[in-house]
Amino acid sequence: MKSAILLVALSVCWFAQPTAAADLTPVEVVEEAVSLLAEKMDGRKEELAADREALYALIDEMLLPRFDRKFAAQMVLAKHWRDADDAQRERFINAFYQALLRRYADGLLEFEQDRVTVLPFRGDLSKPRATVRSSVMMNDGTKVAVDYELVKRDTGWLLFNVVIEGVSYIRNYRAELDSEIQSSSLEAVIERLEKEADVPGDE
Repeated sequence: MKSAILLVALSVCWFAQPTAAADLTPVEVVEEAVSLLAEKMDGRKEELAADREALYALIDEMLLPRFDRKFAAQMVLAKHWRDADDAQRERFINAFYQALLRRYADGLLEFEQDRVTVLPFRGDLSKPRATVRSSVMMNDGTKVAVDYELVKRDTGWLLFNVVIEGVSYIRNYRAELDSEIQSSSLEAVIERLEKEADVPGDE
């Protein structure tokens, strides 16, 4: 179930509306993203459940404008980012996202707007990062805490991390990939992600 929540939470990041983004507060970025995602999913769940390529395309349609994929990838790779050349960095950014999408795409089909409650912001907007807290109602009535972490850029607030019940997806993948890189190599990890995500690598 947490996998489904992660994909929904990441999708909220991806579907954040780019219009007038520089004028939006962190809470408005998340609230508008939840509404837009609900609009894009309305009446299409059966269609998307039967057509994964359409599901991927729906997410890709709104991906880039408001999610800082490069910053997220850099934080996931951590020290290994410094060892990577420019081509490896670009390949990792793309392959890591595509692999995440394919691993958790079905979770998006569980999204229901009325189960998401975005809480009032209690941070300092003058700082370069902000956290927007929310809760997601599960089928059994329990609530799961989902926090969105954002970084301030010239174009506005960009989302880069999701924390579910205190567990950060960036920290999780950093630990997982660090172990894999240590036992093989960064190039091997990138190639594995590209294969998993069916992304063409360097020939």
